[in-house]
Amino acid sequence: MDPISRRSILAGGAAIGAAAGLGVAPARAQAWPARPITMVCPWGAGGGTDQTARIVASILERDLKQPVSVVNRTGGSGVVGHSAIATAAPDGYTIGMITVEITMMHHQGLTDLNPTSYTPLALMNEDPPGVQVPANSPYKTVKELADAIKAAPAGKFKASGTGQGGIWHLALIGWLGAMGLKPDHVAWVPSNGAAPAMQDLAAGGIDLVTCSVPEARAMIDAGKARSLAIMADQRNPQFKDVPTLNESLGIKYSVGAWRGIAGPKGLPAAVQTRLVAALKSAYESKEFQDFMAARGFGTKFADPAGFTSFMANGDKMMAEAMKAAGLAKKA
Repeated sequence: MDPISRRSILAGGAAIGAAAGLGVAPARAQAWPARPITMVCPWGAGGGTDQTARIVASILERDLKQPVSVVNRTGGSGVVGHSAIATAAPDGYTIGMITVEITMMHHQGLTDLNPTSYTPLALMNEDPPGVQVPANSPYKTVKELADAIKAAPAGKFKASGTGQGGIWHLALIGWLGAMGLKPDHVAWVPSNGAAPAMQDLAAGGIDLVTCSVPEARAMIDAGKARSLAIMADQRNPQFKDVPTLNESLGIKYSVGAWRGIAGPKGLPAAVQTRLVAALKSAYESKEFQDFMAARGFGTKFADPAGFTSFMANGDKMMAEAMKAAGLAKKA
């Protein structure tokens, strides 16, 4: 070894030792986050999940002092994006917005992923389904509609809101079950989402739509539809005149589409703590609350323990609804 190289190595070692003595850590041990973060969204750009992910990401950027980029990973009825979150390196630099479909897809045999495949961080939103009828419907209350459904032969009433086995179809099945009716007592007409279902409702092609009230808002505001009730524990402040099923029918049934932030399993405890605090702060911010309220999106927060329990309960409800409807994969 030549003298210059030897001196260089010794000098480098001395510098590292001095840095350690001053409490300066090597670069690899820098506090998280030391670089940009990716937030995976399993659904397409412009949708409700994408909008919610982007407002959360923009607020997190200011708190964490690092860019937070939303990346849409779509496909497989939500499987692609949810898989990207679950299989990411557990270092805190890839997190994502998981949705209600994670409590549904595995029952359908689409994936092995389930709520326990993640490190839950925070529930941020829940939108319960409403029960919408045409503006000219003879049923002015959900009780009148429920009584008519019970008295009618199976299949007379037709409903829509999403595809076969989607969240709004399962919401209808759960409501029918709570009334003591079979899951097919109301015929389901599959649609490509709430918007076309509401158009069909306004045109008189179906009798009711079970989708979130925000999704039905355009038709309601246009005077072409009315919302009779929501399947939730309490009224949505943005639609305060719409009662709950419990208020109208004495049925304590609630369900809904929801969105929350999670990371892959094995996130370091320090990263979890930092993220949970930042997400709670984002949720409580006026910016987030105003953004959600302007769009009629529901807000609901739960910490990791509460989010875990929330998903476990939802997974059980979805399993029961899908089994009752014959949509669950047979063992």
